[in-house]
Amino acid sequence: MPHLFVVAFLAFWFSGPLPPAFSETVGAGDLVIERPWARASIGMSRPAAAYMTIRNDGAAPEVLTGIETSVAVIAEVHKTEMTDGVSKMRPAGPVEIPARGSIELEPGGLHVMLMKLRQQLTKGERFAMSLIFEKAGRVVVDVPIQGVGATGPDE
Repeated sequence: MPHLFVVAFLAFWFSGPLPPAFSETVGAGDLVIERPWARASIGMSRPAAAYMTIRNDGAAPEVLTGIETSVAVIAEVHKTEMTDGVSKMRPAGPVEIPARGSIELEPGGLHVMLMKLRQQLTKGERFAMSLIFEKAGRVVVDVPIQGVGATGPDE
């Protein structure tokens, strides 16, 4: 009889939607934020970075105007540029997500820079990050932390 209880519990647990901790996609109106992730930080004195795909399924463009998180004093989208053979990162300012298009925040390109960390980002943990959009408003995503040298969300 105890085995039947375990089977019933597992069937119930896996029959519904996954809890938020396992969610990799967040929807907000026409926006879909897919596969957010961050790299673990090296202590707290150096910045960290977060990445994701933001898809706009709507007929009008949307603009990412800001980012907030409790893990960093400053969180903003940066872009990587090559100037005279030297790679530099600079704030990107507001980022437009085109109608029926997407933007990739990825290593070596646009990315979320997390500066003046309030806590170390540790592999295996997660943190909340609010993306602030011109029309959709505030969208909170749960960001899993990968290893220091991770190149994607599955490492």
